[in-house]
Amino acid sequence: MSAAAPLIIKLGGEVIASAGLAVLASDIAAIAAAGTPVVMVHGGGPQASKLQERLGMKPQQVAGRRVTDAATLDVMKMIVAGKLNVDLCAALVAAGARPVGLHGASAKVIEAERRPPTIYAGAGPDPVDLGLVGDVVSVGRELLALLTGAGYIPVLACLGCGVDGQAYNINADTVANRVAVELGAQGLVLVSDVPGVLRDIADPASRIGRLTIAGGRALIASGIVTRGMIPKLEESFAALEQGVKRIHIVGKIGKGDLVREAGAPGSVGTVLVRS
Repeated sequence: MSAAAPLIIKLGGEVIASAGLAVLASDIAAIAAAGTPVVMVHGGGPQASKLQERLGMKPQQVAGRRVTDAATLDVMKMIVAGKLNVDLCAALVAAGARPVGLHGASAKVIEAERRPPTIYAGAGPDPVDLGLVGDVVSVGRELLALLTGAGYIPVLACLGCGVDGQAYNINADTVANRVAVELGAQGLVLVSDVPGVLRDIADPASRIGRLTIAGGRALIASGIVTRGMIPKLEESFAALEQGVKRIHIVGKIGKGDLVREAGAPGSVGTVLVRS
């Protein structure tokens, strides 16, 4: 890896589809141009669900996790490694950056294995088989170092690949957290459609600027944090415990906000820290 530790930036599919993508791409290009190595990870859940419906398929989820059969995996390939990866790279090119689109089968940059049946909170007492859903085994640090060291921005679609060539659908937050751990990242920025961790989900002004692992678990236990924010926080806590220095949760940002949050953690979104 180049001398500086990288900044990992994860975008949800809803962000890539938003009118603010050009502004976000401009900020990312500015961060990279200032000398910070950047690695990007993205998902595409909303777009995948819409395509499934157009194809007459019914998206299935268990505890917020997509059940992935062979047909669903094909949709994820088309949307995540196809359209959205191209759209995101194109936006970065327009902003003056040098993106390189990748997915798990790109030299096994995201090596994965099939997740065994697992018990999920809220999904009953029995283990659930999510199908062709993977867990990250390793990250291609050598390839990512080669790219960031030469000034490129790797753009990773959230698909993994096994040693046998089998592709797997993986939650983008899961991929981003593991990439951050493996690369010894200076930070991980999760960009979604929420402005951070809120004390009142209906009031953006209730954003919490800084949150420790203990504080976050207390918010979950008290019911203040609910729904999709729970797995996002739980996976973030695991990454912090494995050495990631800080994790930012931001959303609906304007021009310069991402640069500002990177330089002054918690000024725009919520920064998660170990203690």
